[in-house]
Amino acid sequence: MYRLFRAALRPVTYSRWVHLCVPMLMLAVWMFIGPEAPWMPLLLVIPLGLLPWMRLAEGLQAQFLLAPHDQDTEGGSFSTVASKRWGDRWRTLLWLEIRLVLALATMFASVWLPVLTVELVITALGGTVTKDNVMPFAPSPWAAWLLAPVPLVVLLVVVVLLGELVTVIARRLLGPSAAERLTALETRTEQLLERTRIARELHDSIGHALTVAVVQAGAARAAGDPEFTDRALNAIEETGRAALEDLERVLLVLRESGQRPSQRPTLAEADRLLESARASGASVDAELIGPLEQLPGPVAQEGYRILQEALTNVLRHCGPVPVRVRIGMVADRLDLEVTNPLPDRPTVMAGSGSGLRGMRERAALLGGDVETGLHKGGWRVRARLPLKRIR
Repeated sequence: MYRLFRAALRPVTYSRWVHLCVPMLMLAVWMFIGPEAPWMPLLLVIPLGLLPWMRLAEGLQAQFLLAPHDQDTEGGSFSTVASKRWGDRWRTLLWLEIRLVLALATMFASVWLPVLTVELVITALGGTVTKDNVMPFAPSPWAAWLLAPVPLVVLLVVVVLLGELVTVIARRLLGPSAAERLTALETRTEQLLERTRIARELHDSIGHALTVAVVQAGAARAAGDPEFTDRALNAIEETGRAALEDLERVLLVLRESGQRPSQRPTLAEADRLLESARASGASVDAELIGPLEQLPGPVAQEGYRILQEALTNVLRHCGPVPVRVRIGMVADRLDLEVTNPLPDRPTVMAGSGSGLRGMRERAALLGGDVETGLHKGGWRVRARLPLKRIR
C-alpha cells in the first residue's frame, strides 16, 4: 500500500500514463473508420517501424516520458539515433506492436474504470443509471458509497503496473545495440583524449609561465638591483605574452571556432625556452644537434612541450641551478636530455606529478618513451621520440 501511495505522488507515473495513452489516438480514429477490423492498426505500423527515423522518435519519446531520471546518466537507457541495421528496425517494429497492445489495455482501463466510479456515485445518491451501464451488478446505495473509490484505486494500480512493464520492454527493445554502444564509447574516448590533450597544453604553457614569473619576481626582490629588476620584468612580460598566445589557441579549440588557431610552438623555437630559463637565473648549457626545423611536426611540437616541462620542473623544484640540455637527431629518433644537480633538500619526486605523467603521455602518443629519475647525483629527464614512423 505504501508503494502504491508513493507511486501516486511520483511525476513519472503520470508521464508513463501519457506515453501509454499516445497510441490511443490512432486506435480511437480507427474505431470510427473500421470498427469491424480492430486489428488493422497492427498492420499499418509495419512500414512505419521499418523507417530508420522511427527508432529516433520512439527513443526520444521513451527517454522523456518513461525514464526522465535517466537522462543525466552516461549513455542513457534508450537509443536516440536512427536505425542503421535491420536488426534495430525489427526491434523497433516489435516495440510498436507491443505498444499498441498495451495502449488498447490502457484505453479500456482509463475509460471503463472511471465510468464505473461515476455509476457507483450515481447509485449511491439514489439515481438510476442507464441500461448500458458497465456495473456487473446493482449494489445498494450504502455499498455503492464503499465501492466508489475502488475503480480509481484499481486504475492507479493498472497504470503503475503497465508503466513499469512498458519501461522494461522499452529498455530491451529501444536500448542501444552493441554497435551503438561501441560508437558511443569511441566518441567518449575521443572526447576524453581531447580533454587530456588540452589539459596537458594548459599545464605546460601556463605552468611554465607562472613558474618563470614567480622565480623572476623572487630573484628581483632579493637582488634589490634596479637593472636586474628591469631584466626580470622584461622576462616576465615575454613569458606571459607567450602564455597568453597558448591560452588563446587552446580557448579557440574549446569554443570550436571556425577561426584557425595559431600554430603550436616547435623545437625550432627552443631558444625562447632556454633564454627564459637563463633570465630566471639558471645557467643553461645547451647543445642542439641537427636541423631541428626539419623535424616532423608532431615530434617538434611534443618535443617542445617536453623540454618546456623539464625546464619548468627544474625552476620550480630546484631553483636557478645549472642545467645541461642536449637535443639531437640520432639515426631514426630524436634524443632530448635535460640534467641538473639537486639542491640539499629537493622536492622532485620520481614518477609523481601531472607534469611527469604528461611528458610520458606525449612521448607514448608518438611511440617513444621518457625516463625521469636520479642520475649521477642529479636529476635527468631523457626523451626518445621515433622519427621513422612519424614520417
